[in-house]
Amino acid sequence: MVATDQALIERVAASHCRDSFSILVERHQSDLRYSLRQMTGWDKALADDLAQETFIKAFQAIGSYKAEAKFSSWLYRIAYNQMISHFRLARNREITGIEESLINERENLVSGEFLQQELHQDLARAMRQLPTQQRMAIHLYLHRQLTHQEICTIMEIPLGTVKTCITRGKATLRDLLSSWKNEEAL
Repeated sequence: MVATDQALIERVAASHCRDSFSILVERHQSDLRYSLRQMTGWDKALADDLAQETFIKAFQAIGSYKAEAKFSSWLYRIAYNQMISHFRLARNREITGIEESLINERENLVSGEFLQQELHQDLARAMRQLPTQQRMAIHLYLHRQLTHQEICTIMEIPLGTVKTCITRGKATLRDLLSSWKNEEAL
């Protein structure tokens, strides 16, 4: 019999059962790490560090989890806070290593893969240009397909703000990626 997230959470909260928490990590880490990678401009090391910090904080605070939202939403809230903290601390640093590695990868791609990789890279760059709040709302809405209300819970912002972030983020991405629409016409 497969234990539900809630049953595992109760075991972890009651007895700090590491085996139960390991199961929760296995269930949720792939999606969380992928989301963090998108949110960090495909900086895998940073995303993995943020995911690890998220799970450490989740383990420490599991007793405060109230099943008012899905466990995954609670995890995303912790991850969002970790990411915001990281960006605040790193605000003055520039990300140049990512661009250099992407340029090197381009040289090894064949033409069809090259275009797909180019679009992926341009999208990552465009996402990085969005304000953090818009970037997170867009990611949760379009990629994770969460409802507006779930995004409100994760980001702890009003429903109207979530809708505004998504609308403005989409418009900005459309503008930033407009050259792809023009290239498709060629």
